[in-house]
Amino acid sequence: MPSKLKTAQLAPLLAALLAIGAHASAQDQVVRIGVSGPLSGANAFAGKDDENGVRLAVEELNTQKIKVGGKPVRFELQSEDDQGDPKAGVNVAQKFVDAGVKFVLGPYNSGVAIPASRVYNDAGILMSTVGTNPKITQARYPTVFRIVASDNQVGGSMAAYAAKELKIKTVGVIDDRTAFGTGIADEFAKQARASGLTVAGREFTTDKASDFATILTSFRAKKVDAIFFGGYAPQGAPMARQMKQLGMANVRLLGGDTLCSPEMAKLGGDAVGGNVMCAQAGAMLDKQAGGPAFKARYKQRFGRDADVYAPFFYDQTMFIAQAMKSANAVDPAAVNRQLRTLTYQGVAGSYAYDANGNLKKTAVTVYTFKGGLLVPLASY
Repeated sequence: MPSKLKTAQLAPLLAALLAIGAHASAQDQVVRIGVSGPLSGANAFAGKDDENGVRLAVEELNTQKIKVGGKPVRFELQSEDDQGDPKAGVNVAQKFVDAGVKFVLGPYNSGVAIPASRVYNDAGILMSTVGTNPKITQARYPTVFRIVASDNQVGGSMAAYAAKELKIKTVGVIDDRTAFGTGIADEFAKQARASGLTVAGREFTTDKASDFATILTSFRAKKVDAIFFGGYAPQGAPMARQMKQLGMANVRLLGGDTLCSPEMAKLGGDAVGGNVMCAQAGAMLDKQAGGPAFKARYKQRFGRDADVYAPFFYDQTMFIAQAMKSANAVDPAAVNRQLRTLTYQGVAGSYAYDANGNLKKTAVTVYTFKGGLLVPLASY
């Protein structure tokens, strides 16, 4: 038998192996992907869903062991709770700046995205948001991307569907005074009037409210055929329940993408069905080539169904990785140039951006609920 290596002989060998391992690790380029969203409060379900979309993409990218500039790239996720609050969102943005994060997915809320976008732009950080308020990209910051349709498109599509398909004549409009709620309600009201609908009134609430009886009673007296709510599911669901309690079961509750959430059915119960309709950016996920497979992978990984925006967060993370490979660099300025040049086919649709960071073309799908599940009605 060969004699055993003595400790003195073994030590240099171990040191050499460790050096090789350290050298290999040092060759990795670490790319930190930040996620800013509400991980606490009423919209925490949405923030976690968005984070999961990015997490799934990061995990899949790391198994691919992609190389950029001849060096392996390792993606790391850093998720922060912006509480859906503008001030907290700016603090999160500064935290990412200090941590050297160069790519941020989020914020979820338009009211957070508007002030945070300036911090990200000044630091050269690429921000990819699902905030739909037109003001986000009207600032023309070169590092900002909106990865879904804007309020103009979503609100307009819902108004067109209400007029042409539902034959609605009179509608009441409510918004929650957030940047998102106000923006989408404004667009819906404008397009509704252009489509020949009568807007019977505009009422206001907050994104913390739970009692809508006074507003709903006012609209009931005006005999509206539908109510458009610019706001989020945690308010939309109790609004639907209260409409039912007030004998307004035949009045449609319309909304934007934030009402296209399983949370609506979960919180609203049997008050949320064919009476609720919402418009969501993107084509029907089940009709997209990679849609069903994405939904299956998501559920297997997280034990729950994907919500509204997870597919878009997943797609944009993958698009950023593709842009890095095309640029042969992980520098955000180089990646930015590729994002504004390339077209990327994701699980939720096709992505190509104009000079302002808006999608050049995107579908909007109108949904309703059946048995607690979203059912697509039409795409625009």
